[in-house]
Formats: sequence, C-alpha cells, structure tokens
Amino acid sequence: MKGRSDEERDRQSDSLHKAVSRRHFLRGMGAAAVGILAAGCRPEQLIETPESTSTLAPTVRPNPTSTIAPTIPSSPTSTIAPTATATPNPTSTIAPTIRPNPTSTLAPTITPRPAPTITPGSSPSLARVAIARTAGYDRKVVRQQVQALLDGLGGVADVIRPGARVAIKVNLTGGTSYQLAGVPAIESYVTHPEVVRALGELLRDAGARELFIVEAVYEWDSYRLWGYEEMAKGINAALIDLNNARPYGDFASAPVGKNWFIYENLTFNHILEEIDVFVSVSKMKCHRECGVTHSMKNLIGLAPVARYRLSGQDFSRSSFHGVNNESKTRLPRIILDLNRARPIHLSLIDGIKSTEGGEGPWQPSLAQVKPGVLIAGKNPVATDAVATAVMGFDPTSEYPAAPFLRADNHLNLAHDLKLGTNRLKEIKVVGASIDDVRVKFKPA
Repeated sequence: MKGRSDEERDRQSDSLHKAVSRRHFLRGMGAAAVGILAAGCRPEQLIETPESTSTLAPTVRPNPTSTIAPTIPSSPTSTIAPTATATPNPTSTIAPTIRPNPTSTLAPTITPRPAPTITPGSSPSLARVAIARTAGYDRKVVRQQVQALLDGLGGVADVIRPGARVAIKVNLTGGTSYQLAGVPAIESYVTHPEVVRALGELLRDAGARELFIVEAVYEWDSYRLWGYEEMAKGINAALIDLNNARPYGDFASAPVGKNWFIYENLTFNHILEEIDVFVSVSKMKCHRECGVTHSMKNLIGLAPVARYRLSGQDFSRSSFHGVNNESKTRLPRIILDLNRARPIHLSLIDGIKSTEGGEGPWQPSLAQVKPGVLIAGKNPVATDAVATAVMGFDPTSEYPAAPFLRADNHLNLAHDLKLGTNRLKEIKVVGASIDDVRVKFKPA
C-alpha cells in the first residue's frame, strides 16, 4: 500500500527543490485503505462512504452543517478502497472504558475545556517553555527528561486532575510505505512512541484515569509497524483513528468560536468532546507549505479526510488547501480554527531525531537531523515559537522569509488572536537554553 500525507497538496514542484507533493502522487495511484477507530471494530472496516464533490466546496466559509453525514455504514466494505492492509486484533490496544452514548449519534457542539494562554507558575508577563536534552530514545532516559520538562513547567496538577480522561494527538503522517534512505520513520518524521510512552506514564502518575492516543492515520499499520500497538498496551491506552466516527454513530460538530477564519464549525470524532485534557505530541520539523510543523500544525490530523476533500478522488484534506493559490492564506488560518475548536492544554515536541527540508520522504530535500532535544509547554504558541527558534528560524518572521516561504506565519496569526506569544522576549525558557541547543535547519 502506498502511504499518504495529511500535509501535502497537489501543486507544481518548487524550482529549487523540485519537490513532488504526495497529493499529486496519490492521484496517480488510485484509492487506498484507511484505518479505523478501534473500539470493538476491526481496522478493515474503513471510513464512511465517500461523499459527493458538493460536500465541501472550496469556499472560504462553507456551510458547517453540510459536512455531517447522517450515518456510517456498518459493512466492512468501503468505497474508498477495496482492501485494507492490516487486521490487528481490535481488542489488544483498546481500553475497555470507552463509553459513548449509544443513543446519541451527533452532539450539537463540542465545548472543550479551554487551554490556558499563560502558563500557571510563570511570571504574569511570561509564558514558560521547558527544554531538555537527550541524544536518543532510551526508555529510561526519555522518561527522566520528560519528567524534567514537566517539573520545569511547575508540574501538571493544574492540567491533569484525578480521574481525567486524556487524549494524546501524535503525528503519524504519510503511511508506512515511505522511507527516508533507510532511516526509521520514528527517528525522522513521525512522533517516536517512546516519547508518548514516557508522557503517558507520567500522566497516569498525575491522576489520568483514561488515555487515548489519537490520529487520523492513513492505515492501521501506522500504529502497528511504528510501535504504537505495543506501546499502548504498556500504558493501557486506547488507539483511536480519527478518520472514523466509531464507536459513535456519526461525527460531532465543533464550533471554532468568535472571529473564526475559514470554518465556523469543524467535524471531529466525538472522543474529542468527551476528554478532559488534550495533549499534542508532535515532531519538530519543517513543512513545505506552513514552514514549520509543531504542536499547533499537528492538529490538521484531527479532521477526518473524507469530510475535507474537494472530491471523492482526493486522498487528502484538499479543501484545507483550497484551489489555485489559496493555500498561502487558507491553510495557516485553518490551523488557527482547529486550535480554537479543540484547544491544546499541553504540548510536547519530539526533537531528538528529526528532519529538515520538509515534513516527509515525499519531499526530495528531506534529510535527517539530530537536534537531541525535547520541548514542552502549556501554551502551544509559545512552545512552537521556541521550537522554531531552536531550528534556527525567527518565529516572528513573515512570508516570504524563511521558514515561511510559501504561506503566512500561523504563529503570528495566533499572536494577533491573543492565543499566546511567539515573541521570545515574552517567553521564559527553563532547562537548557535556546542558544545551547540551536541546530540550523534547512527550510522546505
């Protein structure tokens, strides 16, 4: 099976890097299978029947009610792809305490607990971001360093209350068929499971009752082959495929709130309204269109692909990119809409081993880098700003300055919305300093 990216659209190759987008590649390869939300369902039961091309028009303000389908077929047959690539035991990684309301097929709105804009424990004028060093993914060392990060933030008692239900959004992009010159995906462009394991254990210690690892995976093998099934068993976490509404009857509609940019409401799996705490665990890397992809950009993977494509022949969220040259302004603003519809309470960025020059192996300029860092914060804007600075970029630069060569800087947009600050002078960095760990990345 060919892998797919949530993060690329079909466009002409860049004259410098001659990058080929995955969207263009996908159109030539035909349909492929998508993994499922596992809760007593097998992964060969794929996502809902593709919708007509009129479901999402490439307009700036679509009708939010048009993206909600009435039901999801119960048949394991999917019109998106004739077959699936993996059939893992659905009970092996699913905690037995997912309890959706079986009589409710569509919640009217999601009202998530708001994320703080300034970290408790820091001075009133400064957000706090922690940096820790580790050269590799040794389990014991990674846990020690993640613990040091959380301690540097003043602990997580203000975030995790006893009995909390917590979702951890990881970055598993592209499917499993892509490879970067023999370098494992988890040591280059996707979140390493040992980072998630360490955080999950510590959140359990802090009082979390249930853990859900969530991602709109292209295929269930992304969870299986990249070590997530085994890891999830170890921390008693449920693996959820956000491309599917199961075990619910349908998706939920999440309001963005006042001053929304592109979408007034966004379509999510109901699990995202049932949780108490939402955590983004991303990979520190460049992105061809958005410049950088950290904890805020990671939320692109919350949206089910089939609900955000311009036609049934697309295998990516093409409506997020729009048509012609809309992506420059549209995609960064959708990142902000997503972050307001589902606010982040805690960000953790895996920068131990990463990539420069792009977000995945479909970019010819991609190369592995080894910054040897982990970065955490309770405000995603400040956390992503520090990660961008660690990569050698100015987090306040604007298109067309690097790394924001092809789109507006979503961190500047977030700052203007008062979601947090990307001004380094307004951020208190604890642990290692930015200067001590800075590694100059090549932009995509």
